[in-house]
Amino acid sequence: MPTTWTVVLPVKPFARAKSRLTSGPAVPREALARAFFRDTLEAALRATGVARVLVVTDDERAASDARSAGALTVPDQSAAGLNAAIRTAVRHARPLTGNGPIAVLTTDLPALRPRELASVLDSAAEHRRAFLADHTGRGTTFLAAARPRWLTPAFEGDSRERHLLGGAHEITGPDVPGARLDVDTVDDLRIARCLGVGRHTRAALDPAPPTTRSPHRPPLVLVPEGITPHDLH
Repeated sequence: MPTTWTVVLPVKPFARAKSRLTSGPAVPREALARAFFRDTLEAALRATGVARVLVVTDDERAASDARSAGALTVPDQSAAGLNAAIRTAVRHARPLTGNGPIAVLTTDLPALRPRELASVLDSAAEHRRAFLADHTGRGTTFLAAARPRWLTPAFEGDSRERHLLGGAHEITGPDVPGARLDVDTVDDLRIARCLGVGRHTRAALDPAPPTTRSPHRPPLVLVPEGITPHDLH
């Protein structure tokens, strides 16, 4: 597959993201939202067929993470929601794409694999517009168009039905559970962990415990050769 796709990742401020995860693990939902985004971003950047990733956000940390990883950024100056943010990104993407294919990916896919996204892009390339439904069968995690002006995003809520009614082809063939699993609830997160989450989400959920000295074991003292412990007193 030729490397021609521009992939747009719209990121809402982490402080307002993942409100339904508040009853989940003892990890701030803000930290989880950021980890989900960073894992989704890494998978997108590594997927075959992706020429560039464009992150649209007004969250400074998301923009910094994107630039550090090698993605381009666009400020989200609209308060009109996700679809308006995507349209903003598309306007900025047109000079970069040369009127080539463009795709939008939600940023809460911590179990996404690069090969899954490559497979979905390959399927989308056969259609003028195409989308991938989420694991609930109601929402959408991926939308693509052969030309930027054809994208017409209709995310949020029952977006699968809206994209179907708008004439987009539904991608159903490839087995891509990580690409369908947008994590909104504690149950979603459990499923994602079973599939295998990316390194940022794994680190957020299972931070390394601090190194502590056992109270029952004295500290190790290295004694120079020829010196007895008695000489140290």
